[in-house]
Amino acid sequence: MKRIFLTALILIGAAGMAFSQELYVFTEPASNMSTKSIGVRITNEGMFNNPGFVSRTIPEVMFGFNKNLMMHAQGFLSDFDGRFRVEGGSLYAKYRFLSIDESQSHFRAAAFGRISTSKRPGFSRDINLEGDNSGWQAGLIFTQLLHKLAISATLGYSNAFEKNDKVLRLNTPQPDQMLSYSLSSGYLVLPFVYKDYKQPNFNLYFEILGKTDPNSGESYLDLAPAFQVILNSTTRIDLGYRFQATGNMANRYTKNMYLLRAEFNFFNALK
Repeated sequence: MKRIFLTALILIGAAGMAFSQELYVFTEPASNMSTKSIGVRITNEGMFNNPGFVSRTIPEVMFGFNKNLMMHAQGFLSDFDGRFRVEGGSLYAKYRFLSIDESQSHFRAAAFGRISTSKRPGFSRDINLEGDNSGWQAGLIFTQLLHKLAISATLGYSNAFEKNDKVLRLNTPQPDQMLSYSLSSGYLVLPFVYKDYKQPNFNLYFEILGKTDPNSGESYLDLAPAFQVILNSTTRIDLGYRFQATGNMANRYTKNMYLLRAEFNFFNALK
């Protein structure tokens, strides 16, 4: 019985984070978390913008209902307006509709949707549904794993509920829609040979994150390097930084931003 129990633990851990190079820091992959699992995250984002430094904290709970469907529930707290306070929350769902599996590789495709609420004034030319705006988002994700390298592309459309009711400090209308796109890559550096679920994993990431306002034509493209450590196939630590490479979308919060995250996963937690 002890041997069977140990084998089961190894299989659970391997299923949870075997393809750790797909656990991108700034975006989601098309793959889902393990069936019947629960994940808990705490994320801190720090933004170096004029007139100074501001930060946002995002507590999050994730549910893996089955191999195809998962959901996130997030809360947003920040000191953007001079004092640390609750801003709002968000629900995110992802459905994997395509899986093609081969030896040491696979391809995944998924559709996702998000609905968010925020009580912050709309002082940004960007639409950010993780704290800054109320609205909805939908899109598609495509992820290809090739041995130790994982590449993923995301296409999305966002719509802000506020539309033009809010006025920016620049005295221009709040954008009511946004096109988003990203290209992410992740590489498994360690371990060189997978032996058991207790081995630490070390992953390097490089992501390209962009958005375009279809009404004004304003856009930006950010570069986001990051690294990640996974312990016992259950605990994940991320550290990344995004900065603008090109663009003409002024007055946005995520222009120069670090991200620090801790995540804890509980397998077979859902009945």
